Amino acid sequence: MRTETGARRLARALGFGADIHLRWGEITVGVNNQERFLHAQPVGVDMGKVAAAEQVIDRVERGDLDAVGAAAALRTVGAMSPVSDTHFAVSAAAGAVALSVIFGVIHLFAVAVIALSAAAGGYLRRWLGRKSRNPLLQPLSAALLAGAIASIALRLRPDEPQRLVAVCPCMVLVPGPHILNGALDLARVNIPLGAARIGFALLVTLMICAGLLLGLSLGGVTLPLTGTVVHVPLIFDVLAAGVAVAAYGTFFSMPARMLAVPIAVGMLAHGARWLAISSAGASAEGAALLACLVVGLLITPAADRLKMPFAAVAFAAVVSLIPGVYVFRMAEGFMLLIKQGTAASPAVVAATAAAGAAAFLITFAMAFGLLLPKICLERLWPSLTGRDRA
Repeated sequence: MRTETGARRLARALGFGADIHLRWGEITVGVNNQERFLHAQPVGVDMGKVAAAEQVIDRVERGDLDAVGAAAALRTVGAMSPVSDTHFAVSAAAGAVALSVIFGVIHLFAVAVIALSAAAGGYLRRWLGRKSRNPLLQPLSAALLAGAIASIALRLRPDEPQRLVAVCPCMVLVPGPHILNGALDLARVNIPLGAARIGFALLVTLMICAGLLLGLSLGGVTLPLTGTVVHVPLIFDVLAAGVAVAAYGTFFSMPARMLAVPIAVGMLAHGARWLAISSAGASAEGAALLACLVVGLLITPAADRLKMPFAAVAFAAVVSLIPGVYVFRMAEGFMLLIKQGTAASPAVVAATAAAGAAAFLITFAMAFGLLLPKICLERLWPSLTGRDRA
């Protein structure tokens, strides 16, 4: 949506009209009854480039740049470097540790292993990104590394009651923006692009599950199919949510000056979720829906003011709600069902189905909660969301 809007704004500012059509792997640009096809793979998120490109478009609209100057400025934006490898790795570690606090980590040993694993995975992903253009290799390898490190840690500390050391480093790999963008495309009946985004997100998730389970299997470690809910104090829950939002914003190269709004919204939403569960006895799905309604209502106009893509900013604000734990449990359950075959116990079947259902319902609730306010605000108050400039 922001890509189409920005391209049309730039064309109008330069004195001509343009039709923009987005597909997976391809952008069609129509100018003066002539079409040009551009190759594009929407697999990454770099909000620093988005913000810089928006500034170029604003300058063209104000008359500060002509067509030649705009082309040069956009080439400069395209050549911008992402955050450094160390910055990327530290953000991955901070995000994983923050998620572990929200999920109820107990031991400092687990926290240290999670930070080490996530940081190592961040470095590995950056290195692989320079060696290969295959977008599936990075999450697969990082998850495999996380599983291997967790299997070693759990061998050294067999009394460790948690499996967060395995799960949390993989949570930072979940392709949330693709899920939200895909859901938004489907809601707007852009079926080909929405289905492609969702398909890519599912494929990445499959690679994460495969890598994690393979890494754990190297040490003979498995994930439990069920787990106990740990109630974290409100202050820890909210502060950890803020750290997770900041980590993911940096993870996506969001300029530091723009982090305050999504951090504040994410903390507010997480506080609402905590109160819904602890005080009102809401289910995980209902609490996720409430939190995402808050985020969708606040981030929709904020994303336009920040000149940032809605899906990336919204996902950063609700990253801690992604049901990755249930997805990994479901994957472990499927592996048990394959291994045991007809001898599988009803408990295994029930636990696997429950984990899959929980993952689906929470994801659906999150997508619905984030997108409903956005669609309604775009319809009712287009000037508030920038839709009137499309």
